[in-house]
Amino acid sequence: MNIVAVDIGNTNVDIGLFLDGKQDSIESVPGADEAQLRNRFSAAWEKVPVLESSAEGKRDGVIVVCSVQPKWTERVRKVVREELAENILVIGDDISLPMPAWVDEPLKVGVDRVVAAAAAHDVVGDAVVVADFGTAVTIDLVDANGVFQGGVICPGFEISAQALANCTAQLPKITVHRPEAPYGKNTADAINCGLYYSSIGAMEEIIRRYAEEIGRWPQTVITGTGAVTIAEDCPFVDNYVPHLVVQGIVLAYQKHLDTLSETA
Repeated sequence: MNIVAVDIGNTNVDIGLFLDGKQDSIESVPGADEAQLRNRFSAAWEKVPVLESSAEGKRDGVIVVCSVQPKWTERVRKVVREELAENILVIGDDISLPMPAWVDEPLKVGVDRVVAAAAAHDVVGDAVVVADFGTAVTIDLVDANGVFQGGVICPGFEISAQALANCTAQLPKITVHRPEAPYGKNTADAINCGLYYSSIGAMEEIIRRYAEEIGRWPQTVITGTGAVTIAEDCPFVDNYVPHLVVQGIVLAYQKHLDTLSETA
């Protein structure tokens, strides 16, 4: 199975190439930069082998998209059509969600959340919490039976830092990083400590409440661009996986193929 797995977030687009089911590369580009998107898609698609039976040089691969940005989905669709003469498959539209979701409106849950949760549960095989630190922070629970139970959504580091700068007269805009001390000796460091430790504390408290619901402490996986910032100070986290959504896209497509095979 050769697949280009595309995770369209609120800020970046991650493009993962998997050849014969194995990861070849994962690259991240700004979603608003169409030129970079064209370059990255072309470079990835050139690595996909050509079908031996194709006189037109058609490649033996598929492009699968998970998106929380409808506008960028259409941009990717356009780029893929114009650069590669191919179509995309969109999870939630062309491909079913990779796990059941026991929530009020399953089709309105962020597809990236369900896809990442499915990838984590596929490895853990038990109840698991997935915390994704991106533009927004989502902390979701999957039960032992592999059912997405829901979760929480919080502002990410960038949004929180920007809100403090925008809504106050004298607080500066900072970039959150791992503090050298638990308290700041100046305003910028105080903001950094506040955003950094409140994020860790909120995650630990949320997981504790999940544990009370299911009767035991679940395994926890963190992902997303902001996760690496806090990973060292989260002893209650079991694993950090940089591109969990991309892994989940591959899983979703494999389940899609399995379903088609069973139907046939």
